[in-house]
Amino acid sequence: MSQDPGPPPPAIAATLARFIEAGLAYPEATLDHPWGHPSLKVRGKGFAFMYASAEGFSFSAKLPDSSGDALMLPFAQPTGYGLGRAGWITARFAPGEGIPEDLLLDWLDESYRAVAPKKLSKTLPPRADA
Repeated sequence: MSQDPGPPPPAIAATLARFIEAGLAYPEATLDHPWGHPSLKVRGKGFAFMYASAEGFSFSAKLPDSSGDALMLPFAQPTGYGLGRAGWITARFAPGEGIPEDLLLDWLDESYRAVAPKKLSKTLPPRADA
C-alpha cells in the first residue's frame, strides 16, 4: 500500500475501530502507532498490526495454531519482513470487499494468547476451538 493514499471509507474506519476496541479489552493491551499505523501491544510486544486507508484494510496477527488454514484463504499471505516464518499472517481487503470480522477477531485472540505472557493468557476463558 502506498504512502498517504487518503482516509479510509467509513465502513473500513468502523472495522478498524471495532478491532482496536476488541484488542484493548485484553489484559494490559495498549494501542501504539509505530510507522503511523495502529498496533495493539501487550507489555510492549505487538500482537496485531493494522492499516486502514482509501486503498483498503490490512490486518496482521501471529497465528501459531491456525496459520496453515489461514494461508489457504485468498486474502491471506505470510507477513513480510520475515515475520511470516514466525507464524505471522497478513489479510488484505480492498474497499468494498467483505471483511470476515468474526474470523479476524478469532485471529486477534489467538495472536494475543501467543504473544502475551502466559500468566496473562491464563486469565482468559478457554478458546472456543480448544
